[in-house]
Amino acid sequence: MSYHKNLTIGLFGFGVVGEGLYHILNQTPSLKATIKKICVKHPDKKRNAPKELFTTDRNELLLDPEINVIVEVINETEAAFEIVTTALKNGKDVVSSSKKMLAENMPELLGLQKQTNMSLLYEAAACASIPIIRNLEEYYDNDLVQSVKAIANGTTNFILTKMFEDKLEFKQALLLAQQSGFAETDPTLDIEGYDALNKWTILLNHSYGIVERPENIVFTGIQNINQNDAMVAREKHYEIKLVAQAKKLNNGDVAAFVLPQFVNQHDQLAFVKNEYNGVVIESGFSDKQFFYGKGAGSFPTGSAVLSDISALRYDYHYEYKKLYHHQPNRLTEDFYLKVYISFDNNAFIPKEKFEWIEEWHADLNRNYLIGVLPFSELKNTKWWKEDNVSLILSPEPIIEDVEIRKLKKKSLELAGVTL
Repeated sequence: MSYHKNLTIGLFGFGVVGEGLYHILNQTPSLKATIKKICVKHPDKKRNAPKELFTTDRNELLLDPEINVIVEVINETEAAFEIVTTALKNGKDVVSSSKKMLAENMPELLGLQKQTNMSLLYEAAACASIPIIRNLEEYYDNDLVQSVKAIANGTTNFILTKMFEDKLEFKQALLLAQQSGFAETDPTLDIEGYDALNKWTILLNHSYGIVERPENIVFTGIQNINQNDAMVAREKHYEIKLVAQAKKLNNGDVAAFVLPQFVNQHDQLAFVKNEYNGVVIESGFSDKQFFYGKGAGSFPTGSAVLSDISALRYDYHYEYKKLYHHQPNRLTEDFYLKVYISFDNNAFIPKEKFEWIEEWHADLNRNYLIGVLPFSELKNTKWWKEDNVSLILSPEPIIEDVEIRKLKKKSLELAGVTL
């Protein structure tokens, strides 16, 4: 194993993250990492770097024997996959920030890393400046992780903060996020939960050894949350957050999803405001630990890329310990969720699907109920995402099957029915 080797970098992309990285590397000569060539799509665009660094020919980077690291920070999923796989096959280590590409192609990328013995690092793809993957790989390299909860998307968190604290309607808060540079012109990937889902797909692997396609994970975003929901949250002394979470159940299986949630005001995630991200890990012996940092932007994301580049000087690889060295956990649908659901019209709510309903409020503006649903109902239907229905989880939403059976038995006994 070689230590502290010199790195010659081929960089794909010179947008917000690529340019941030370029300037960071210029300010850290001790790293012994230099960018030899930068591949871009539009060569005539004015850029804050010497013109001779740029090319539009990817092969100038991928086939150059002097370049031993490819850094890929572009937005196109298919192109990113082609760049990363070609680089690994050509004996180059890779650093990537393309969460969608990684989430959608993880089985193939795991196979290629084993086959080539090259390193693929992607800390920047999960929560930007928060070193969550490395911590899950190194500090939590055992199988004692009980639960992981994350606010993994800064755009939705910014919008929810503005709705909650400044009492803005969803559309006003979204417009403010766009004007502040936190939301894209087309914000669908963020507000409908796809971005958080992709990050969560990656983190499930490092938390529990679960390799799953994004489309198999239950998720939604904040697109249907409105001021009435925020008002109910305030009345109950909650905040609303889009939370990606996974929890190990008593039988060892894992419940995982990305859904809006009521969060107690003393919960660590309640302190995560605006464009910041936060992760809470609960472990068997260390109780809860809280990671907090900026989830987007040129320098926060660039710092995560820099950390990966720095690790490559020591031939660092992810070992995927939960996947290869422990018995990987498996996802389960065999549990229940306590949910708040608000809606305009009773006809859209299949009341018979609920195990029980605890609260029901009818109002001229908006109706809501709080009840318990089998998780499989969310997995197999879409009514809770449609017709302006808003679903928000309770603060402690997961109820295990065995608890439901006990409650049913108790209620029957109270009713004088013997089993």
